[in-house]
Amino acid sequence: MPAHNNHREEGIEIPYHQIKPDTLRRMIEEFVTRDGTDWAEVGCTLEDKVEQVIRQLKDKKVKVVFDLTSQTANLVPR
Repeated sequence: MPAHNNHREEGIEIPYHQIKPDTLRRMIEEFVTRDGTDWAEVGCTLEDKVEQVIRQLKDKKVKVVFDLTSQTANLVPR
């Protein structure tokens, strides 16, 4: 199997419960308000969106990944 390491992301999962609650909330708020997110006119408030993402974290449907290459954290589907 050939190694293609040139453009590979080097990411590690960060358990969400190890992130300070205010930091996690800001991360989720940034995620749900990002350009390109599709919350299309469902009438969700910011709080509704944040709660949905927290529920998905607890249900292990999404995870927090820190990308070592870009030095950024992101929420990604499992």
